[in-house]
Amino acid sequence: MTSQPPATALQLRSTVTKNGKLELSLVDVDVPKPGPDEVLVRVEAAPINPSDLGLLLGMADISTAKASGTATRPVVTATVPPGLLKGMAARFDQSLPVGNEGAGVVVAAGESDASQALLGKTVAIIGGATYSQYRCVNTRMCLLLPDGTTPREGASCFVNPLTALGMVETMRNEGHTALVHTAAASNLGQMLNKICLQDGVALVNIVRKPEQQKLLESMGAKYICDSSSESFQADLTRALVETGATIAFDATGGGKLASQILTCMEIAANQNSKEFSRYGSTTHKQVYIYGGLDRSPTQLNRNFGMAWGIGGWLLTPFLQKVGPEVGQKLRDRVASEIKTTFASTYSDEVSLTEALQLESISVYATQATGKKFLINPNKN
Repeated sequence: MTSQPPATALQLRSTVTKNGKLELSLVDVDVPKPGPDEVLVRVEAAPINPSDLGLLLGMADISTAKASGTATRPVVTATVPPGLLKGMAARFDQSLPVGNEGAGVVVAAGESDASQALLGKTVAIIGGATYSQYRCVNTRMCLLLPDGTTPREGASCFVNPLTALGMVETMRNEGHTALVHTAAASNLGQMLNKICLQDGVALVNIVRKPEQQKLLESMGAKYICDSSSESFQADLTRALVETGATIAFDATGGGKLASQILTCMEIAANQNSKEFSRYGSTTHKQVYIYGGLDRSPTQLNRNFGMAWGIGGWLLTPFLQKVGPEVGQKLRDRVASEIKTTFASTYSDEVSLTEALQLESISVYATQATGKKFLINPNKN
């Protein structure tokens, strides 16, 4: 043991009541003693990813948020719109810990050799409840970071890096040769661009603003299409003809974007066709939705033939499908390139109490490019 952990520590909790109220608060929880194959991590960095916001904010209308409590024990409440409340019944009145991933220093370890080998080391962790000052996890949920890597540098080792690598792996496994990605200027999108440049994979980046296009251009991206441009569909079709991309990963989810991508893929597939078929091209076109930046319904205009598919994609089922050997190979790549390909940037670093300030919530809830928050549970 490198230091004596406290008996209790702070943890951020999220509750949605059956009456349609979201409540965010800090609670004191017991700090557990690690079992034989476990380690206790003093968490010093945990990112707020889009995948965390669903649990954290519970689909609440943040414009209704109100602050109460004290300076050291803030409480935030907000209203969940009635139309969204029914889908949250499974979590009603449960105080749930938040945070998918993070990083810190192992301050206590169980008896096994694997656990003892991590004592005093800086590790990245996954497994939930990382918006906590201390987190006890199985050693299998840890990634040993290279010497000299700080918790801040290793905090985003799992969700974004493995998602980006998983997209490329899925592309290959399903027989595609190039891919499309929306919300491409995000931290994840920037990682995916670096991976594809390194691996020689053609990537079509879809952004929503001209400044996002300039950002990706500065990073060497070749194919960038701005969905706010009047020439978007023509630009996208041209990029699809050049790359041959027939698989897309969509972070927006709602609206018409998935349909537009399939339509442009169909046009690109028919570019050199010599025969007409009322069933469209025989080239299979696939869109995977993995996010929900747009909460409106997904709209499909069926003008892209019959050889197409649309479905959901999540990291955990992907890792289960490819198996532990492939998963470990991907994790090893992340660790070895954590300061280059998989480096993450943050606009703000906040404590647990600062994360519950209305000013902070109003920013990170927007999921805007360049506004990624990092929670340091042990700050101050």
